[in-house]
Formats: sequence, C-alpha cells, structure tokens
Amino acid sequence: MSTFTAPPTPTYAEATPRVKAAKVITDALAPGHLVIALLLLIGWHSTGSLVGVGWGLFAAFFCGIIPLAIIRLGVRRGKLTDKHIRVRRQRIAPLAATLGSVVTGIVLLDVLNAPREVFALVIAMLVGLASSLAVTVWWQISVHNAVAGGTVMILLLAYGQVLLPAVALVVAIGWSRRVLKAHTVAQLVCGTALGSVAALVFALLR
Repeated sequence: MSTFTAPPTPTYAEATPRVKAAKVITDALAPGHLVIALLLLIGWHSTGSLVGVGWGLFAAFFCGIIPLAIIRLGVRRGKLTDKHIRVRRQRIAPLAATLGSVVTGIVLLDVLNAPREVFALVIAMLVGLASSLAVTVWWQISVHNAVAGGTVMILLLAYGQVLLPAVALVVAIGWSRRVLKAHTVAQLVCGTALGSVAALVFALLR
C-alpha cells in the first residue's frame, strides 16, 4: 500500500510566485468546479437551450455541489486536512459519500426523464468516481488530473476539435499539482489516463 503523503503547502502569503500560481490553478480548476462546468456545458449541448443548462445544474447539485459541501464540512470539523485532501486515507470516506450523492442524482434524472447526454454523463462520472476510489484505497492517484482528463475528453466528444486547446488545462493542472508536491509524475499521468474511463462510458451511452 502506498505511503506517499503530500507535504503541507505554504500559505498564499508565504508562497513564491511560482507556488502562488500553482495554488491558484489547483483551486480554480479543482475537480468539483470542473464537474459543475462540464455538466452545464453538456447540458447546453444536449438541448441547445437553457432547458439543458437547467438539467446540467440539477445534476451538478448531486455531482459537484454536495461533494464540495461534504469536503468543506470535513475540513471544518477537522476530519480532513484541507479542501484538496492531501492525505490519501482521508479521501476514501468523502469519495464514498460522493458516490452515494451521484447515485441519488442518477435515480432522479432517470425518473424525471433527463436529456440522454446529461444522464450518460452522470453515469460516466459515477464509473469514473468508482474507479478513482478503487485506486485510492492503495495509491494516491491524482483525482485532479483524472477529472481534468475526463472533462477534456468528454468535451471533445461533444463539441469536437474546436475545444482541442482545452488540453492545456490538463497540462496546467498537472504542473500545479507537481509544483505543490501533491503527486508524483506517475500519479499525474495515471490520473489523466483514468479519465478515459469516464469518457469511454459517456461515448457508449450518449
């Protein structure tokens, strides 16, 4: 079982410009934020109207907003070291709780007859999350890069090559996590590759 633990990062005030930039990227492009943005974009794509965005927002409540609230509550109660959960063993409970929230969202989306693409995306997120949880039990894979990789691949499937520049987001996130010493290069590469699992499920179900 992996013994890797990311070291504490300096506060923003104490950080060098390079580390400050890494912290900004890590925070702004956190998994929960990417999940919400992706659901809104795929929601729009599913109907070409604000109705689809509404469905995306509904799904984002279960896949992004509730999980973010779970993490914030854990940090506030002292159960988690920080909002990015740098200690691997602390990740398991929040990931499991998030699984429960996503499953609830899937049931409601099915009952309410949500657009196919939105429903397919949430199923894909469930599979991706379960895969991340399975790996996290024994290794600190990069969830940041797993979500980023999956996000970019899914956007390319939906919108085409016009969004190829979004690949830079994956590189930027990987750079930020490495600068903050949150992951090894192998954990970043494997995390990005794991994102293909969610993308494949989305491609098969959409």
